[in-house]
Amino acid sequence: MASSQDTEITLGTGKLLVLFFGLVGICALFFALGYSLGRKSEPVIAAASAAVAPQTTPGTGKASSGPTTAPPMTFYKSVEQKDANPELTPAVDGKTDTTTGPANTTPAQNPPSTASDPTTTLPTAGYFVQVAAVSKQEDADSLVDALKKKQYPAFVADQIPTDKLFRVQLGPFSDIKDAEAMRARLIADGYSPILKK
Repeated sequence: MASSQDTEITLGTGKLLVLFFGLVGICALFFALGYSLGRKSEPVIAAASAAVAPQTTPGTGKASSGPTTAPPMTFYKSVEQKDANPELTPAVDGKTDTTTGPANTTPAQNPPSTASDPTTTLPTAGYFVQVAAVSKQEDADSLVDALKKKQYPAFVADQIPTDKLFRVQLGPFSDIKDAEAMRARLIADGYSPILKK
């Protein structure tokens, strides 16, 4: 059996420079190809987005003139608008209630039900599921509205004097198992709640 001999390959400075610039040239070629293909596909993307924009604008209503006039959306406003048309259903019900005589009894019945909401009498004992703690009252209110549309018993808890956060909570739950079940339901809906006592 023949013994294998190790051979050493030595590259000079000139060969290393040629190898380096050759690799740089290959990378530049692939970059140029990707750039040119990206530039050619840009008009197709712009045409597709322009075709989608006129379809969505008439569906939103006569008052909206485009996405530039819409107010900036916060996270909680976008969560609230996950439904197909959350604002349209109550507005249609309200308009039909005010135009017809017998239906006017339903708006009179709605304020007593909102007066008995947990927002007016805040619970103080038991287990709570906290969905968020935000610094703006409007974000907390919009999150509570979005949660109530999904049939959650949500409310904004009293502020603690040491901080300026508005806590959106659900509850109270007398049993920890009920609180854990509500927390699991919220997680399934895409929230990140925590359990508090």
